[in-house]
Amino acid sequence: MSKSAASSLVSQNVSQKAAAIDALQPVYSLVQDDFAAVNALIPDKLTSDVGLVEEIGTYIVESGGKRLRPLMVLLSAGALHYRGEKHIPLAAIIEFLHTATLLHDDVVDHSGMRRGRLTANEKWGNAPSVLVGDFLYSRAFQLMVEVGSMDIMAVLSSATNTIAEGEVMQLANVGNLDITEAQYREVIRCKTALLFEAATHTGALLVEHAEPQQVEAMRRFGLHFGMTYQLVDDWLDYAGNSSTLGKNVGDDLAEGKLTLPLIYALKNSTSAEQELIRSAVRERAITRLNDVIHIVKQCGALDYTHRAAVRESELALAAIDGIAPSDHVDAMCTLTEYSTARLF
Repeated sequence: MSKSAASSLVSQNVSQKAAAIDALQPVYSLVQDDFAAVNALIPDKLTSDVGLVEEIGTYIVESGGKRLRPLMVLLSAGALHYRGEKHIPLAAIIEFLHTATLLHDDVVDHSGMRRGRLTANEKWGNAPSVLVGDFLYSRAFQLMVEVGSMDIMAVLSSATNTIAEGEVMQLANVGNLDITEAQYREVIRCKTALLFEAATHTGALLVEHAEPQQVEAMRRFGLHFGMTYQLVDDWLDYAGNSSTLGKNVGDDLAEGKLTLPLIYALKNSTSAEQELIRSAVRERAITRLNDVIHIVKQCGALDYTHRAAVRESELALAAIDGIAPSDHVDAMCTLTEYSTARLF
């Protein structure tokens, strides 16, 4: 990528991020003190006697994400009227776990850009990126001990293990032209949705007086929100643009990943179109991207993925329908609406 192209992508990314923050400003304002406390705790817990650990950790943590997952911790705890202080380190734990997965993802995918900046592996190399990801995982578990809840530790340790399994499942399915929709959904449940689920679930578990059905409602909200989020991302990879997506359109095709648009197209397009898709996936032929996009649009694959994402968002909203109305519940609904608004 040329310097001018990289500069343009950074500018688009900054503009897009600013627009997203503006749309979500009422949500962040609701928890602004807690969110500020989380943002202060994260760099404090990144300290290390090894300079490179701190340098890479700080670089990736401060790379400009919206921190939706720690935000979910604050909102779910607030929706059930939590009054303690442990939601702050819990939110930091969730962010560290997420950041560790990003570091490992970028190495596995050979990614060079994320959020408009060079990835850590592009900047420092694969080995330091993997090892700093491991550092973040271990730091997250140190913080779990400080939170001091075996129930929360059980949820997060199980989630971390399953997320790793999801990464392996996705890697094993690269180039797999026979992957089913059910298999694809299991991959995105493990790889993406589970950390959102863990965020809202553990946020609710902090509330000692919470009823079991309230905790379960928060868990299901996070799960379906996470499914929505990934389905929208996969839709955008064939319908969006780089500034909206935060990565290059067509990256999934270039990496040989079959997401729902391609899975549907391989079942519902002509024989010639199916062969074109198969050839493009086998050869990682990003030069065929426009042809593939044309096919997924014409055969209804984008519409199908769109409906699947909207359905998951409806399930997310239905999950918290029984929670007593509050500003925090309204904010969770706003986040869900924001996620699906990326489809339009």
